Amino acid sequence: MKESFSREELLRRGLAGGAFLSLPALLAACGGGSKKAVSTAAAAVKKTMPKTLTFSNWPLYIDINEKTKSHPSLVAFDKHYGVNVKYLEDINDNDSFFGKIEGPLSQGQSINRDLIVLTDSSGLPGRMIELGWLEKLDRSAIPNIKNLQPSLAHPNWDPNREYSLPWQSGMTGIGYDPKLVGGDINSVEELFTNPKLKGKVTLLTEMSDTMGIVMAANGDDPSHVTDATFDKAVTRIQKAVNSGQIRQFTGNDYSGMLAKGDVYACFAWSGDMVQLQIDHPGLKWVIPSTGGMIWTDQMLIPKGGNVYGASVLMNWYYQPSIAAEVEDYVNYICPVVGADRVLLKTDPAVAKNPLIFPTKQMLANVHAFDSKALNNEKYKKKFNQLIGG
Repeated sequence: MKESFSREELLRRGLAGGAFLSLPALLAACGGGSKKAVSTAAAAVKKTMPKTLTFSNWPLYIDINEKTKSHPSLVAFDKHYGVNVKYLEDINDNDSFFGKIEGPLSQGQSINRDLIVLTDSSGLPGRMIELGWLEKLDRSAIPNIKNLQPSLAHPNWDPNREYSLPWQSGMTGIGYDPKLVGGDINSVEELFTNPKLKGKVTLLTEMSDTMGIVMAANGDDPSHVTDATFDKAVTRIQKAVNSGQIRQFTGNDYSGMLAKGDVYACFAWSGDMVQLQIDHPGLKWVIPSTGGMIWTDQMLIPKGGNVYGASVLMNWYYQPSIAAEVEDYVNYICPVVGADRVLLKTDPAVAKNPLIFPTKQMLANVHAFDSKALNNEKYKKKFNQLIGG
């Protein structure tokens, strides 16, 4: 088990900024960037391994040998293929990293990365596909893609997984203290109307999470947002805010308030709850009966990256034994079928934790937010007004 301070905090701070593109990103997204944008035409993939691969990822997001500070799964890959993987923990949030790479990519230049990891709920992976800034995967080099969790196989922004493969995922649901709430809860309606919870409820500053859960509670589909469903969710949330039921909108800081008892129930991330339950085992997390949300960090090959080498590296991490090695350290939702069976022998507590290895029923009751809505300026403005009011 890793330290209580996890990469979740870094990730979610990043997502808070990730919804707002920098000026060059907005220009590119609107077609106002350079006319020299990279062509989407796929070049023939060279089927030889390079001497070096450069892999950019988030901090605290891969297995580590605490004594040597090396990454055993990468050391094994290097030894097996004779390739030196230059592993960089240089992605601290989606938007700032995108800001570093958008200039070169818009000019058709390499960013000297073969593999990067960005979050789908930031809207950036889908945007990079539209801009032609990603290489297609070499599926022939990824036979282990058969181990991809079925629920993650067809995101609406990359329905055939031509450009992306999940690294890790997390879910958004309801975190609560049964002692303070007075029992178990599993509905948005209860959070929004139960007088015992008045002023003791927090929602999230992430549009995809808060709006998505409320849309699902309204009986609408958060993966296909319309003006009507968006406004309906805003109205419902605004009513709960005006009544004093909702205390505030938060980022990661809800975790401290929940642990201290200042908040009784909240919209919460599964990764946070795994960490909180280490010191506060009485706390609970549940997917609302009407549905929760799921977000996924995606492995992507930027234009100019070594397609074959990066695809082989992806394939390496889709071996259940290697995925289990990573999962035992990072404790997020593993996208690789079979990793839990490996961990049953080596770390049963992790293997049996449904926040790390959700059941099929849990995965069937979570939604991915509409990627197009994430980049809709009108929606972002309305949501910012809602959480700032």
